[in-house]
Amino acid sequence: MNVEQARFNMIEQQIRPWDVLDQGVLSLLTLLKREDFVPAAHKALAFMDTEIPLGHGQFMLAPRVEARLLQELKVTRHEKVLEIGTGSGYMAALLGHKAQSVISLESQPELAKQAAENLKRAGVLNVKVLAQDGSQGLSAEAPFDVILLSGSVAEVPRALLEQLKPGGRLAAVVGSEPVMRAMLYTRVGNEFKTQVLFDTVIPRLAGFAEASAFSF
Repeated sequence: MNVEQARFNMIEQQIRPWDVLDQGVLSLLTLLKREDFVPAAHKALAFMDTEIPLGHGQFMLAPRVEARLLQELKVTRHEKVLEIGTGSGYMAALLGHKAQSVISLESQPELAKQAAENLKRAGVLNVKVLAQDGSQGLSAEAPFDVILLSGSVAEVPRALLEQLKPGGRLAAVVGSEPVMRAMLYTRVGNEFKTQVLFDTVIPRLAGFAEASAFSF
C-alpha cells in the first residue's frame, strides 16, 4: 500500500466531501499519522471509511466523523479540552495539536495504556490519558473550554454540560439507532444553545445511561 497516496485519497474522497474544508484541519490530517494509532491487525483499514475495532467493544471512528467533529469544535491554542472515550488516542492527538492541553478519559485500562503509548510515540506531549469512567466528566479539573464525547450517548448528562466554561462547547453524537445526530452545545450563562451538526450512527460510549422510556 502506498501510504501517502492512501492518506491523500482519504482526505480528498472521504473528508472534503463531508464539508471539512478548514485548511488547518486538513493539514493536521496530513501531518498526524493515523496509521500509527491503528492496531496492527487492522493496519489495512487505517484510511478506509469505516470504524476500526480496538477490542473491548470499542472502535476508532470513521475518518470523516473525526475530522468533522474537530472542525466544528474550532479548538484554539489557549484552550483546555476534555475528551471522553480515548480509544486509540488518535482523536486526543488531533485535539492536542489544536489545544493548550487535553485530558482524555478511557474506561478500559488496557486501551488507556495503549493510547498513552501511541501518543508518546507520536510526540504528543500535552495530552494526559486517565483510565477511568467518563460519564460524569472530571469535575476536579473543570471548567473546560471544550468537551468531546468520542462515541454516542442516549443523552448528554447535565453534569457534563455544567463543566463547560462560559462560551465553552461540547460535541456529542446523541440518540439511538437508527437515528443519531451530532450535536454542538454552547454554554451561554447557565443556558446551553444547541446546534444540529449532521446525522450519523456511531458505537456507544461505555458507562452512560440509556434514556428512560418515561423521561420527559
